[in-house]
This record gives sequence, C-alpha cells and structure tokens, in this order.
Amino acid sequence: MVELQNVSKSFANVQAVKNISFTAREGEIFGLLGPNGAGKSTTIRMMLGIYLPDSGAIYFNGKRLVEKDKNRIGYLPEERGLYKQLKVNDVLLYLAELKGKKRKEVQPRIDYLLEEMDLLSWKERKVQELSKGMSQKIQFISTIAHDPEIIFLDEPFSGLDPVSSDRLLALILNLKKEGITVILSTHIMDQAERLCDRILLINHGQEVLSGTMEEIKAKYGRRTIKVEFDGNGDFISSLSQAVSVRRYPRWAEIDLKPGIEANAVLSIIMERVSILKYELSAPTLHSIFVREIGDPEAKGGEQDA
Repeated sequence: MVELQNVSKSFANVQAVKNISFTAREGEIFGLLGPNGAGKSTTIRMMLGIYLPDSGAIYFNGKRLVEKDKNRIGYLPEERGLYKQLKVNDVLLYLAELKGKKRKEVQPRIDYLLEEMDLLSWKERKVQELSKGMSQKIQFISTIAHDPEIIFLDEPFSGLDPVSSDRLLALILNLKKEGITVILSTHIMDQAERLCDRILLINHGQEVLSGTMEEIKAKYGRRTIKVEFDGNGDFISSLSQAVSVRRYPRWAEIDLKPGIEANAVLSIIMERVSILKYELSAPTLHSIFVREIGDPEAKGGEQDA
C-alpha cells in the first residue's frame, strides 16, 4: 500500500504539486491521471525518493521508504533507456541483479515475460537491433522481472502499436491478480478506464477529481447521447450544446454541456437528418477529462512535470 498525505513540491517559482493526498491499496491498479505537465511524474518521483517533498508525508505499508525497500519496487520511467550494446537477456539479468535477484532465480521469469511480449526469439540479440516499440516492451519487462510488490508505470503505452498495447494491458491486469499494487500514470484515458480500479485526476499539480470509475461516472450522470442517423451529419460536430463530439460516418457520440436536455439536442438533429436510433449513456473517462481539462491528445507533445 502507498499513501500520500498533503504532499507538495515546488521548483523555483513553479509549484509542481500542491497538497495531493491519496492511497493506492494492495492488489489495486490506481490511476494517476492528467495532461502532460500536470505533475504526475513529479508525484511519482517523490514516491520513489528521487525528489523530496517540500511538505506532507509518503508511506509504504505504513512506513517511510528506506533504501532497502527499493528492491521491492518496480519503476518504468517516461524517459526510456537501455544498454544498447548488450544482448536483451544480459540487460534483463543485470537489471534484476541490481534489485537483489540471482541470475538462476530470475531467468525463468524473464523467459516467461519475453514470451508473453512475443520477444523470446530476440533474447540473444543486441538491444540496438530492436525497434522502438520492442525496446519499450523490454524496458517494461525489466520493471517487473524482479517480482516487485509495488510498480510505478509512467506512460507505459506511449509509442506502442495496438497489438503491443493489448499485450501490455493483459500483463498489467495479471499483476493485479498476483496482488501487486500498480500505480499507473497516463494521459490516455481509454487505457486508464479499462485498467484502473480508482483514479486521481490532477491538473496544474492539484486534484480535480478522485474515486472509483463507478463513483465518478455516477457524479456526471447519463450525459452522453449516442445517435445513429441517415443523412449529412457534419453539422453535429459544431453543436453549441455539446462539450465534445466524436463523429463517425453514420453515428456520433455527443457529450452534453451542464443544463442541456438531451431531447432539445435530439430535436435539433432531427431537423437536419433522420435519426435511426439513439441512447443516453454515462460519459467515458475521456469525455470527463475533456469536460474538466481539455483534449488530452492535443496536449500529448508537452513534457510532464
């Protein structure tokens, strides 16, 4: 279990994290979410002891983190890097040894993880021969090969193709089944919604909202219209009653602004196209993010604090 109590951190005149509190429980996937620059990476680095908080307290299983406890932690940083001249297997063995594991002890797990990520045939190849996506998967394996109790994943899906993302997602869910605490930092809301038990959404270093997915969606109610239509629906993208719209050739998802009635919007749409069917649903985490902060994909090029 990881617990933060009123943690703050500033750099010069910039307050990167302001009075953040949360608890990530054993066997839980906890999402630390927000746009790039929100303070996610700074928060993770404080939990790891890389940065010291200016105020507040951080506890691991009820105690302050000490050096010997770091072998029980796995960390995948946003900035990737491996020893390019070494063979894949040698890199993984070396990094596991740094965490206190013996080679014979950890080799079977490395082989298992390589196979799960479809990289076993690359075991004796040099890291420099790998593609960017392959290298990222190897770095993920290095994060969990030593059987940590707590894992920090900072933007783990960045740059991965859909197949690799699904493999990684399955591995993360399996870690949860093993009782491992996973703290996931990402601005990709679709992945967070599929993975996380609870989330904390931050922006400019401050809490925006927190809770389970069910609690958060219940707060926003059934505010999304899914409508299938016949005709030219280009106008739907610019509806003034919508927070955001996702348009497809024959249907659309419309996130309504507060106070806007679904029937009023449907009436406007019916004046321009034929509605084949519609339904009201709870908003996705992505649409909640857009409503509270803005489009996460539009912020993807910025550096996190």
